Amino acid sequence: MRPVTKHAVPLAGDICRLSAVELADRIRQRQLSVREVVSAFLDRIEAINPLVNAIVSLRERADILAETDNADAYLAHGGEAGSLFGLPIAIKDLALTKELRTTFGSPIFADFIPGTDDFFVERIRKAGAIIIGKTNVPEFGLGSNTYNPVFGPTLNAFDPALTAGGSSGGAAVALALDMLPVADGSDFGGSLRNPAAYNNVYGFRPSQGLVPAGPDIDVFYSQMGVEGPMGRSVRDIALLLDEQAGYHPQAPLSYAKEGSFLDGLGTKASGGRVAWLGDLGGHLPTEPGVLDLCETALARFADASFPSEALVPDVDFEALWQAFVTLRQASSGCGLKAHYDDPEKRKLLKPEAVWEVEQAMRLTAPQIHAATVRRTSWHRTLLSLFERFDLIALPTAQVFPFDVTTHWPREVAGRTMDSYHRWMEVSVFATLGGCPALNVPAGFDAKGRPMGMQLIGRPRGDLAVLKAGAAYEATLPWPVGAA
Repeated sequence: MRPVTKHAVPLAGDICRLSAVELADRIRQRQLSVREVVSAFLDRIEAINPLVNAIVSLRERADILAETDNADAYLAHGGEAGSLFGLPIAIKDLALTKELRTTFGSPIFADFIPGTDDFFVERIRKAGAIIIGKTNVPEFGLGSNTYNPVFGPTLNAFDPALTAGGSSGGAAVALALDMLPVADGSDFGGSLRNPAAYNNVYGFRPSQGLVPAGPDIDVFYSQMGVEGPMGRSVRDIALLLDEQAGYHPQAPLSYAKEGSFLDGLGTKASGGRVAWLGDLGGHLPTEPGVLDLCETALARFADASFPSEALVPDVDFEALWQAFVTLRQASSGCGLKAHYDDPEKRKLLKPEAVWEVEQAMRLTAPQIHAATVRRTSWHRTLLSLFERFDLIALPTAQVFPFDVTTHWPREVAGRTMDSYHRWMEVSVFATLGGCPALNVPAGFDAKGRPMGMQLIGRPRGDLAVLKAGAAYEATLPWPVGAA
């Protein structure tokens, strides 16, 4: 498949098609200079980004290149290169970046310049990456369509009339169109998985606590959102995750990682059993074609020693969804309440943000407690499933990429959606379980629209999911990204 935008301008060169792992190796071996690598990506951004609006708050080229020259001089004098040394990266615009504008997609923060980095951003810097800008997001990350009043919409890598997904939409499009070698993202209700599916790349939601959250977050309460990597290959995801992951003393729910994920991929997966949940026996309204693509992908996966079995757990999925909604409102809605309480700022909030706050204010302590009990029950159901299966598979989205001017689908397969995020219900099962979940590309429909499939693993079984993803990756009959 080829996107509308891909070849509208001259290519920046073969450098941008190299994997992040290979680029980092070539830089360390001084086969490529940092200036060469970063310049190639900046040229590509200059040519492509105006067509899709994936990267925002791009730093001045002269400042970036001065940083590359310092990096090359450091290597020339025998300096030790970190795992991401010299790689250009743009951080998702929901994460704090020291001395670089962070807007959260909101006019309230249009000119906000943080004085600190998020913990994982600090780690990326220490590993030698060169932060060149930010990637676009929906306002406060709400909704799986990347648009906001500060920067406008991000357009799909395959068709500029369609949504990029969200909330890590800018990151996914930048990867798919070779404007970045690897990217970070975050995921509460599918935000690392949905845009990856919509742009034919990989997006990994790590286990809860693997990547430390903070510093600007109530870590004891806001437990369902996580940071993680996106890439054009599973190995590239592991490269970034190695730096993002691990215990941080100021993130009390974080934990230490065991060894290197990238090194762990050196041993191939030996196979495993996959539980295919499909549309949960009709509970999830799904656009025609989505399940067919995933089932074809599962057939290829079976050839790699991962046979699947169709299964629908005996669970009240409607009650589970309502538990997710309650916990999201209690977290996101309460987090936005300070802006809502200021009449001038409230005017600047999009309707979905106002809805989250107003719903949160109606919640009672017994309702929140009941939602946590329901979540615990689901976690136990997952553990019982993982006694029989190594992975759980679901579609990554219930609809294909839709018109970018449609804020969110009001109807799916003839069923009315009762909220701005109901159409992404398929994403909440990994979130509520605290499980690692990898989006893998599943293919394209007759209109050329991409779709993905989730591979969900045991809590803290991140390496096993990545190894299975690498086995799946080897079965793909088409290139990842928009090549």
